[in-house]
Amino acid sequence: MDALHLTVWDETDGSGVPAVFAHNIFTWGSDEAYGFAAQRPLADRHRLLLVDRRGYGGSPDTDRSDFDTDADDLLELLARQDDGAHLVGHGNGGLAAMLAAGRRPDLVRSLTLIQPAAFSAAAGHPVVAEMLRRVRESPGVPESVTPEQYLRASTEGLGMALPSPTPQRLRAVATSMRERPVWEATVPLEPLRAAPWPTLVICGTWQDAPELYRRYAGEPLIACAEAVAAGVGGRLLRVPGYYPHTQQPDAVNAALRDLWRSHDDST
Repeated sequence: MDALHLTVWDETDGSGVPAVFAHNIFTWGSDEAYGFAAQRPLADRHRLLLVDRRGYGGSPDTDRSDFDTDADDLLELLARQDDGAHLVGHGNGGLAAMLAAGRRPDLVRSLTLIQPAAFSAAAGHPVVAEMLRRVRESPGVPESVTPEQYLRASTEGLGMALPSPTPQRLRAVATSMRERPVWEATVPLEPLRAAPWPTLVICGTWQDAPELYRRYAGEPLIACAEAVAAGVGGRLLRVPGYYPHTQQPDAVNAALRDLWRSHDDST
């Protein structure tokens, strides 16, 4: 964990329980486009620890980003907090957060999952089954494809605006191209259901998303969020758009404040 980069935002008096954030693909902890930059106002009451997963942001390179390794990294960070921490994960980072929380629920004070890539929880849903069939039958990304080409195909190819292909962004894309497939993970629903703390699952409504992006990504992610919330007995929050914490930060931040306050006031 010493080698991993953390962005720390702390404007508190030290009394609040800290919160650990784990990001998705194509991004890093404090990224304004896809990361958690819009959650910085929460640092007025909580020390925010934004992890750059291996191969992303300021963390060292890795041959292959792996959700099990990410979970172990999160556990090491959680164990360093005096009384554990609130845990927030988005996408692939949400999967890592689920794995970490399932292994050591005693280190977690609450769990928030933003469109988690926990597809095994909804593998029987038709749209998820179709997505898994499509990706498993895909020949994969040819070695000749560059990170910029992959970024363009993953954004403009689905009707979205291309983010600026900075060196930091392209490094994140290159790592994302080598991530271990998330559908290989089996998510621990029972340990999370039995945990003594609350779980919040957040997903977008996707009604204004580009049509291809909604079909190929949005519908499976919605099904996954619904299945995870039901499977762990958590609250499901739907917000407009398709990137909840960046497009609807006020709603997401208010939900996080309420979740964290309800726990902190009861302990």
